[in-house]
Amino acid sequence: MNFWNIDTEKKFFTEAMKNFASPEQLFYKLTDGYFAYIPKGKSAEGQTLQSRNSLIGQFTEKWSKDFFQPITSSLGLFAVNSVVCPELGLSTQSDADLAFCATNDTHQNAENIKLLFEIKMSIVNNYKFENEQINFVGDFKKHKGNPSILRSDSMLKAIGKSINIRVSGPESTKIPIIILGNSPITINYSKKVDFLKKAGIIQSFISLYPNPTKDFIKNTEGKGFQTFNEYQDLTNYIIEVVNSDMNFFSSMLPKRKLGQIITLSTKEKDDISKAEKFLSLINE
Repeated sequence: MNFWNIDTEKKFFTEAMKNFASPEQLFYKLTDGYFAYIPKGKSAEGQTLQSRNSLIGQFTEKWSKDFFQPITSSLGLFAVNSVVCPELGLSTQSDADLAFCATNDTHQNAENIKLLFEIKMSIVNNYKFENEQINFVGDFKKHKGNPSILRSDSMLKAIGKSINIRVSGPESTKIPIIILGNSPITINYSKKVDFLKKAGIIQSFISLYPNPTKDFIKNTEGKGFQTFNEYQDLTNYIIEVVNSDMNFFSSMLPKRKLGQIITLSTKEKDDISKAEKFLSLINE
């Protein structure tokens, strides 16, 4: 399987225009041509491009589903877009972009969902459309846009949705959540993503674009953010996440109460029983 690359982005523009999207819906129309982003040093000339957002959203959700298909097949699962599950707070207005499920249905019970993805992918590089050709003109460091999870609002929306799922009820405590991007993250979020992983809110932020530029954050120290460039490595990671018997728990208790829970838990016969006892007591 091919990771996200320049050809993928060109394919998006080509397919969008074949499906009757106009250049003005996909590019900024500047005095010297159509550009995917405003190049550094140039003016936006009063333009704000919003019409591309829904189109690239649909494209990346479908692309991600196809990209993960071999992994879901190896697990005996289905990759499903736009998953609705009221038990997890996933409605038709705020569904899961992609999920690994036991059945190939849009409406799911929580017990059938094995992995949730929130997709925050976009056009990363800059392109110029001229003479019916889409030409690469520079990576994300050469234009004014902040693509994918380089955007603070994308990060905050992904984190907020993950927290909403986590606090939706007991059904959410065993379902891993991964944020998919196709860009690096900023240094400002390095410690935050590691903390979110450690706390169990999400299992990781992942970039599926191995080489977006020359110098960028590939992985954070705690692996809250990771960039993959080998499909087998990604496969191994995803299978491990799906098959791990994880359980999210979060609480704020007095030390005395916490000590009592630990004491009671340690009386169980084995590690699994101790963990189950601890989780049941801390959630009472």
